[in-house]
Amino acid sequence: MLLPNILLTGGWREVGTPGVGKTTLGKELASKSGLKYINVGDLAREEQLYDGYDEEYDCPILDEDRVVDELDNQMREGGVIVDYHGCDFFPERWFHIVFVLRTDTNVLYERLETRGYNEKKLTDNIQCEIFQVLYEEATASYKEEIVHQLPSNKPEELENNVDQILKWIEQWIKDHNS
Repeated sequence: MLLPNILLTGGWREVGTPGVGKTTLGKELASKSGLKYINVGDLAREEQLYDGYDEEYDCPILDEDRVVDELDNQMREGGVIVDYHGCDFFPERWFHIVFVLRTDTNVLYERLETRGYNEKKLTDNIQCEIFQVLYEEATASYKEEIVHQLPSNKPEELENNVDQILKWIEQWIKDHNS
């Protein structure tokens, strides 16, 4: 049976997972849909898929080519939910749909402050959200019709997003397996 690949993105790719809710949404979707969930940050840590260290942002630099090599076979098989705060280095052919999570800047600020982000990381993430950097990156990297924005501020929005994406998955499976 053919299964779709989904990308969950949002936040700012240079500074780490920024608290827009990708991981929470991805894990919930995987548990309810049976699709496999992959957090690229966790994969990079486990497999040491780094190419140096960024002193300014105090975080490792992802080796994007090695990440693509590591994921390619799984993505070809299908049925994968990928969670990462960047999207322009993944092959376009991998994803059937891309969801960019958006968070109000006041909510995002509180989430990032709770995580102990330094002032530069806080400022850069908030500016990125204001200027819709990840949404623009997604629409530049994938066909515009597969890129969708979802609000990610409150628990009820998470529930709505899960329900909406589960309906999309169900319809995609029907359309591609008949």
